[in-house]
Amino acid sequence: MYRDSIWINGSTFSGKTSRLIQQLHTWAEAASIRLQSKPFSTFLVFAATGDNRLQLADRIAIETQGQYRVDSATPLGFFQDEVMLFLPLIAQTLNLTTQFPLRLRPETEQQLATQLWKPALDDGRLRQPSVSEYFVVRRTLDLLQLAAASGVPHEDIPLILKQGFGEPEDVSEQENASPEAPNLWDEMGDALVQWWNWCLERGLLTYGIITELYWRYLLPHPTYQQHLKRRYHAVLADDVDEYPAVARSLFEVLLAQNIPALFTFNPNGGVRVGLGADPSHLAGLADRCQQTETLTQPPDRSVGATWGSTLVEWLQQPMILPQLPESIQTLQTTSRAELLRQTAQIIVEAVQSGQVQPEEIAVIAPGLDAIARYTLREILSSRGIPILSLNDQHPLASSALIRALLTLLALIYPGLGRLLSRETVAEMLVLLSQMPGLQGAIDPVRAGLLTDSCFVPDPEHPHLLPATVFPRWDRLGHGATQAYGELLEWIETQKEQQRQRLIPSPVVLLDRAIQRFLYGGSHLPYDQLAALRELIETAQHYWEVDARLRQHSRSDIATSTSVEQFIRLLREGTITADPYPVRPLGKANQAVTMATIYQYRSDRRFHRWQFWLDAGSPFWLTGGAVLFGAPLFLQTWSGRPWTPADTLEADQQRLERQVLDLLYRAKERVYLCYSELATNGQEQAGSLLSLVNAALPLPVPNPSLNVF
Repeated sequence: MYRDSIWINGSTFSGKTSRLIQQLHTWAEAASIRLQSKPFSTFLVFAATGDNRLQLADRIAIETQGQYRVDSATPLGFFQDEVMLFLPLIAQTLNLTTQFPLRLRPETEQQLATQLWKPALDDGRLRQPSVSEYFVVRRTLDLLQLAAASGVPHEDIPLILKQGFGEPEDVSEQENASPEAPNLWDEMGDALVQWWNWCLERGLLTYGIITELYWRYLLPHPTYQQHLKRRYHAVLADDVDEYPAVARSLFEVLLAQNIPALFTFNPNGGVRVGLGADPSHLAGLADRCQQTETLTQPPDRSVGATWGSTLVEWLQQPMILPQLPESIQTLQTTSRAELLRQTAQIIVEAVQSGQVQPEEIAVIAPGLDAIARYTLREILSSRGIPILSLNDQHPLASSALIRALLTLLALIYPGLGRLLSRETVAEMLVLLSQMPGLQGAIDPVRAGLLTDSCFVPDPEHPHLLPATVFPRWDRLGHGATQAYGELLEWIETQKEQQRQRLIPSPVVLLDRAIQRFLYGGSHLPYDQLAALRELIETAQHYWEVDARLRQHSRSDIATSTSVEQFIRLLREGTITADPYPVRPLGKANQAVTMATIYQYRSDRRFHRWQFWLDAGSPFWLTGGAVLFGAPLFLQTWSGRPWTPADTLEADQQRLERQVLDLLYRAKERVYLCYSELATNGQEQAGSLLSLVNAALPLPVPNPSLNVF
C-alpha cells in the first residue's frame, strides 16, 4: 500500500472523471498551504486518447479556473516526449551516436520497412498464404508495437509466437495464423531486429521503438527517476483500462517515490484491448492503492444502470427468451436496404414529432459501409436533419483538389510523365481555374478540348502547349483562354526555377500552388481545408525523412524519384484526412451521430436514443479490431498455445463489455435494427439475435417518408 494513492472503480458515466478533478483540486490546495503558496511541481494527468486528453484538459482548466500547473498526456504521447527529452541518457546506455531523433508516421514507417525487407518479401521468407505484402509488413510492425506495449523485448517476439502459435508448419490450419514457410517466426524476428537497428542508426523512431526505449532503458535509469520525482507533485490517470501494460511500470515507479496518485478504472471499458491495452494488468494497481472507491450510475441515469447486468446474463444464456423492457425495442425487416430506409424514417418521424432532437440520437454499428453511410445521410439530409460521422476518414487522393496538386507536381518535376493522363490534367485545369486565383474558368468540356490538343504526354518531360495550337482556340472563350494562359505561365516559371534549383523542396512548391490558386485555402469548406492541411503536414514529414536518409547514406537520388514515391503513396490511399474537427462546428452540434462501436465508445459519447444497426450481424461478436498476435502479449496469457476456443472466449468477453458499455451510454431507448438478410444475401444469426427476438417490435414507419 502506498500513501495518498486512490483507486476509483466505476461504470461508464458514474462520475469518475469528476472525482479525479475534485481530488486534483484537493491536493493542489493542500500543497499551496504546505508550501505557503509558493510554486510547486506540476500535476501529471493522463487520458486514454488524444481527443480524451483535450476534453479532460479543458474540463480541468474550466473547473479549477486554470490555477494549477497541469501537464496532460496520453501514455504513448508521454513516452514520446520523455524519450525525445532524455535521449542522451538512452544514447549513453546503447552507445548511440545518432542525431536529433525524428518520429516516423505510420505510412512512412510502412513504406520504409517494405523497402528494407524487400529481399525477404521477394524470396518468400516472410510470405504468408492469403496475406498481401502490405499486410505482411503491417503485421510484423504491429508485433513490435504490441511487444513494446506489454514490456516484451523485441528480441523475444519469435519465442512468444512459437509458444502461442506453435512451429509454423504445425499451425497453418489455425484461424489466427496462416504461415507455412519454415522458420517464419524467426524470419519475422530477424526482420524486426534489422528494422530496429536500421532506425536507430538513422535517428528514426516509431511508436513501438519509442515505447520500448522508454520502459527498457529510460524508466529504470536512476537519473531519470530522480527527474520524475522533482518534476511531478502528483499523477492522476483517467480510464487506465485503456492503457498499455508498461504504463503500470511507470505508475509503480511514481508510487514508490511517494508521489500521490489517483487512478480511475471502468470494468466495462477496455475498448483498446487487442490494440495494445491491458486492462487486467492495470487493474492490479488497485491492490497497491491505500484507498479504493466504487462509483455507480443512478438507476434512472441510463438503460444500462437498470437493465445492463440482466441483459449480459441473457447473452450468456441465449436459450432463455425473456421479455425485454419497453426501453429496448426492435425493428425487423427482410432486406438490409429496407432496414436502412426504415431506420432513417423512424428517426425522421421522431425528430419531426418533437420526441427527440437530432443531437440526442446515435446510430451505432459494428461496421459502417459506404451504402449505410450514403443511405442514412441522403434520407436524413433530405428532411433537413444533419448527420455527423465520427472519424469519417477518406484517403487524401479522394479529394479532387489534392489530385490536382499532385498533377502539378508531376508536370513540374521531370521524369514523372507516366503518372499523368489526359483525364488527370483535365481535372487539374477545371479545379484550379475555378478558384479565385485565376480570372475566368475552364469547364470540363473546354478542359477536354485543351488536353486533347495541348497536352503532350512524355515519360520524361510532359508539358502543356499554348492554347493557340488548338485549331479553333477561339471557341474556348476569353475567360477560359486567359485562365489557361495564366496557369501555363505559372507552371513554366516553376519548371525553370526547379531546373535552377531555386525551389528548396516540393513542400515549397505545394505551398506556392495553394497560395496562388487557392488563396491559402481560407475560402474553402472545412473538409477541403482539412485535406490541404493534412497534405502539407504529410509532405513536410515525408521530405524531412527523405533529407535524413539522404544525409545518412550520402545518396544523390534525384528529387523526382522522391516526388514519384510521394505521389504513388497518396494515390494508393495510404494517407487519410479527417474532415471533421474534434469539436463539431455549426449545425454539426445538432446532428445525428453515426459511428462504429469502437468509434462511439472510444469517443465517450452518450445519447438519449441509440439505434444498433445490423443487430443480427456476426460482427458484433467477431468484429473487434484485434491486431495479429495481440492476445499473446497480454499479461494474463498463460503461455499455452492459443486455440480457436480461446479466440471465442475473448470475443464473448468483448461482446459483453461493449453491450454493457453501450447500454450505459443510452439514457432512454435502444433500438435493435435487424434484417434477416445481409447485404450479400446471407441469413443473419449473430450473437444478439436472442435479444432481437425478445424485444418489443416497432410499428412499421410511414411509407410516405420513403425518399427512394
